[in-house]
Amino acid sequence: MTAYTPAALVLEDGRIFRGEAYGKVGRTLGEVVFTTGMTGYQETLTDPSYHRQIVVQTAPQIGNTGWNDEDDESDKIWVAGYAVRDPARRPSNWRSTRSLDDELTNQGVVGISGIDTRTLTRHVRELGAMRGGIFSGPELVSDEQMVAAVKDSSEMVGASLAGDVTTGKSYVIPANGQKRFTVAALDMGIKANTPRMMAQRGIEIHVMPLASTMDEILEIAPDGLFLSNGPGDPATTDAQVELTRQALDRKLPLFGICFGNQVLGRALGRGTYKLQYGHRGINIPVIDQETGRVAITAQNHGFAVEGEPGEEFDTDFGRAIVSHHCANDGAVEGLRLLNGPAFSVQYHPEAAAGPHDAAPLFDKFVDLMSEAR
Repeated sequence: MTAYTPAALVLEDGRIFRGEAYGKVGRTLGEVVFTTGMTGYQETLTDPSYHRQIVVQTAPQIGNTGWNDEDDESDKIWVAGYAVRDPARRPSNWRSTRSLDDELTNQGVVGISGIDTRTLTRHVRELGAMRGGIFSGPELVSDEQMVAAVKDSSEMVGASLAGDVTTGKSYVIPANGQKRFTVAALDMGIKANTPRMMAQRGIEIHVMPLASTMDEILEIAPDGLFLSNGPGDPATTDAQVELTRQALDRKLPLFGICFGNQVLGRALGRGTYKLQYGHRGINIPVIDQETGRVAITAQNHGFAVEGEPGEEFDTDFGRAIVSHHCANDGAVEGLRLLNGPAFSVQYHPEAAAGPHDAAPLFDKFVDLMSEAR
């Protein structure tokens, strides 16, 4: 049993939560956000969309199922820091190969346990996501020094982070069985299960770097373009917005999720803004404007597209509609061109982790590509 090492989670407004070091001992800085999923912590930690964020788990017990080598959504843990209330003393799952604490330590992730995550969540919910830091061991200095370090750190507004998480070079995920389509996937922080879900539908996926040009995309003769999830402020994606506009001009079937929804929104002339505390979890209700059906979705975003539920608006590519909205706060959760082959959603249909209500969106993308042939 490791020795007790005091730690503190410090917010930029001066609020301090004291607990015990969890994972690596040291210091880390980032935006403090909370996620409401009761399961799927391994997928959360390895989601590139959490880059430069300190993630607070609202579920009190974390680490019960340990860590395995199969559920990672990327090749590393991306969170800047991790805060939990009651970490499991030992994992208990037939797939587990090591504990969550060990994996955080192995990958150099500074965390904290034993804090009142309910109070911390209420604080962030009421005052908004804010900069913070976790300090432990020799880095646990005076309150004034820790608060000053947090206030000195970078803000999420204006942060260009997709370039940190994108692939360095293109790679191909082959279709399962007979190949039906070729898709260029712009990697802004893509999760591993997304290409797998498309491959199951006969799609060969070419995952391409963030800076890819239209000429490079056209070289693979794609049937469609996929805009992935990713971290940071969508206002920093001018090059990707221009690429999207070129795809819309060519009427190349297009499907975007999460960050990709925001990129499409900007390409259609909409603005984006920072939500007070964002949507993060695997239990967020979304209403489909066309059918009125509610889907329970997996989400991870701190920014949103401007618009009202069901709103129709003019774009350079024809009329578009806000096709989906969040039942909790009315935020835009989907966009669709009314007379063009392009749509997007603000949530994660690959459901890793999360519910499977949105999986048919991949089938909708297939239908779109079939109609364009």
